[in-house]
Amino acid sequence: MSDPIPVCCALIVDQGKVMIARRPEDKHLGGEWEFPGGKIEPHEAPADALVREIQEELGCTIRITDSLEPIVHVYSRATIRLHAFVARLDRDSPPPHPQEHTALRWLDHEALAQAALAPADMPIVNLYLQRYA
Repeated sequence: MSDPIPVCCALIVDQGKVMIARRPEDKHLGGEWEFPGGKIEPHEAPADALVREIQEELGCTIRITDSLEPIVHVYSRATIRLHAFVARLDRDSPPPHPQEHTALRWLDHEALAQAALAPADMPIVNLYLQRYA
């Protein structure tokens, strides 16, 4: 088995709510909700990759405030190591806009606990709520 693919995601928090994004229908896990992020390039730190990915995917800038324990998830196509970070929008950032996703939602903790997210993101929800709920 090859090494897990390193990926990152953001739990962007604003006014007590966490943002989720809907994947495009034509991508792997199309139509599913997830925390936005993406692949970590070789020799790129996970936090730096996340700031880059959020700028590319949502057109906004974030400030990372915390990190959660990375998780490994096995999909049929690949195994990933997901580095999750808690973040806030920078003070002078434009609002997030779905440039690669089809929609964005802001969920309070109760709705987040009930949300049907992409399989790799479900353990991240639990880690986040254990720390912040």
